[in-house]
Amino acid sequence: MRYDVPVAMGILVEDPKDATAAAEKIQKATGINIWAVKAQVHAGGRGKGGGVKIARTLSDVEKYAQEIIGMQLVTPQTSKEGKLVRKVLVEQGIYYPGESEPQEFYFSILLNRETSRNMILYSPRGGMNIEEVAEETPDQIFTEEIDPQVGIQAFQCRRIAFNFGLSGEAFKNMVKFVPKLVKAYLENDASLVEINPLFKTSDNKILVVDTKMTIDDNALFRHPDIVAMRDIHEEDPMEVEAGKHDLNYVKLNGNVGCMVNGAGLAMATMDIIKLSGGEPANFLDVGGSANAKRVEEAFRIILKDPSVKVILVNIFGGIVRCDRVANGIVDAYKNIGDIDIPIIVRLQGTNAEEAKEIIDSSGLKVQSAILLADAASLVTKAVDA
Repeated sequence: MRYDVPVAMGILVEDPKDATAAAEKIQKATGINIWAVKAQVHAGGRGKGGGVKIARTLSDVEKYAQEIIGMQLVTPQTSKEGKLVRKVLVEQGIYYPGESEPQEFYFSILLNRETSRNMILYSPRGGMNIEEVAEETPDQIFTEEIDPQVGIQAFQCRRIAFNFGLSGEAFKNMVKFVPKLVKAYLENDASLVEINPLFKTSDNKILVVDTKMTIDDNALFRHPDIVAMRDIHEEDPMEVEAGKHDLNYVKLNGNVGCMVNGAGLAMATMDIIKLSGGEPANFLDVGGSANAKRVEEAFRIILKDPSVKVILVNIFGGIVRCDRVANGIVDAYKNIGDIDIPIIVRLQGTNAEEAKEIIDSSGLKVQSAILLADAASLVTKAVDA
């Protein structure tokens, strides 16, 4: 409401018993007696997996809420196990009688990294199969770049409405809609706003129906209202745990756990793992300090992943001394105990030789290396073992 972007009215429900009251409230406010019941999970393609139902009676609203809440929803964007649905959105119906034919559009704003400018990417053929539209009919995908010095221009808004095939009141409403959404995107430090569908109703209103919005994590300190909406159930548990210890962790699908300091070194480490015949199981940056406590927590998080067959620790000692990191690794190993997978430690930089000596004389099942090639060789042996 802060940006006056027209959004379909919806109420979040966690208990199916509350769904009917939500539907009645929406009916009273809009006069519409058709509702959509939508699973609230961080994945697209919910309709294909049975996570979106259209209800035409109040009893159907509660019935569908009961069916969806608690289900393990599998979509093209989830794992085979799917995602547990804990909440649904009861939303106003958007297909109702009127003077014109309803239309579904695709509309997104994102950063074009090639030009370092924000870009609007849109298509008159919105709906569930936008990926197929892009692949089969690329001429139906349009773009508008936003000049950062002057912002979105009126002629661009008109061109968007024209490419959507709109006219009359719907055309005017689209021209008004675009700059409002651009403002919301910019002021909330978003890196992506994806609306599918952006909907033209039968009475020529423009409504946001289904949206994905990504906010730059580094800017969240400016948006406590957005932080308050965080749902950790929709995030990877290990990534949530890593965040509590100021560790940058991203789960991947490989078999070699990585512990590195610095994002650039982490990317190079993942490359060397692939070249050595393994697949990285994670991206984990312990940061510049790499102290004993952070190293221990990093080990604990990596070891929670059952797919990890070997751990590669690759630390460059610039500000931090390698011997201190080595002592931290030894202490962490002893504190955790019962580590039954190979650990390869490559420390390079300040006091690297002393660090290797600490690792080698620790009596633990930890293999050390100084050269990256040596670490890669040890990873290959461990993966093939």
